[in-house]
Amino acid sequence: MEKSEFLTGANATISKNVMKKLPEVTLAFWIMKIAATTLGETAGDLFAQTLGLGYFLTTVALFLVFVVTLVVQLRSTRYNPFFYWTVILSTSMAGTTMSDFMNRDASAKYLSGGSKSLGWGPQGLGLGYPTGAAILVSLLIAIFVIWKFTGLTFSIRDIVTFRAEALFWSAILVSNTLGTSMGDFLSDSSGLGYAGGALLVTGLLAGLLALMWVPVVPNVLLFWIAFVLTRPLGATVGDFLTKPVAKGGLDLGTAGSSVALLVLLIGLVGYAQARERRGAGPRNEVLAENS
Repeated sequence: MEKSEFLTGANATISKNVMKKLPEVTLAFWIMKIAATTLGETAGDLFAQTLGLGYFLTTVALFLVFVVTLVVQLRSTRYNPFFYWTVILSTSMAGTTMSDFMNRDASAKYLSGGSKSLGWGPQGLGLGYPTGAAILVSLLIAIFVIWKFTGLTFSIRDIVTFRAEALFWSAILVSNTLGTSMGDFLSDSSGLGYAGGALLVTGLLAGLLALMWVPVVPNVLLFWIAFVLTRPLGATVGDFLTKPVAKGGLDLGTAGSSVALLVLLIGLVGYAQARERRGAGPRNEVLAENS
């Protein structure tokens, strides 16, 4: 009886490992998240502003990219670093232009080179950062309320079902859009500037790290707060890299910054892919022994 129960528990653990669709939350995870969200900021600005496609066209195009990458991720039967981080990147890029489209308009401060328009279609809804953030916060809360009522776990390490993963990615898209609004507000409207905004968010993340050792604070709550905050960190760092020196940036350009960040992210994903393949070998061997 004890052996039977032991084997049942072992097989359940193996099945969970095989079905696992999301990564372990480690230091490497957070480094890759910040790199992806910073790239999302610079790449979104590259398409919408530097290339002049505008917020509307770029948002439509990048949202379609998000849908395609999400379908690939959802159809995958196990965790694949390339699929996962491609969706994170696509939500970051789409979130950048979605936020800009919601909050900005055709005002001269959002246009460059003396141009009077930016791409085809509406220039933006002009809601402003407070209104846009309030809408996005409400959407994010609604997603978490629905998630709570389903009875599914909020813990990323235990998300193994299609419905839970769909809720996870919905929250990610909205949180990345919200994070862009927060980052742009800190950079453009708070008076902190790009570097100051990045330092403020970094300080908040350090505070969350300290709270990990406080027993009464759930780690799952800390994870989701940190996940949201890494997006404004990426937004402020991305702006710091690309904006003119006169505005407090390094003026490295959206194209050059995006290429450098893409190379970094590809290297990190390649490393994660190699580790996942090495780890899959022992799991498959245990599965074969107990099948």
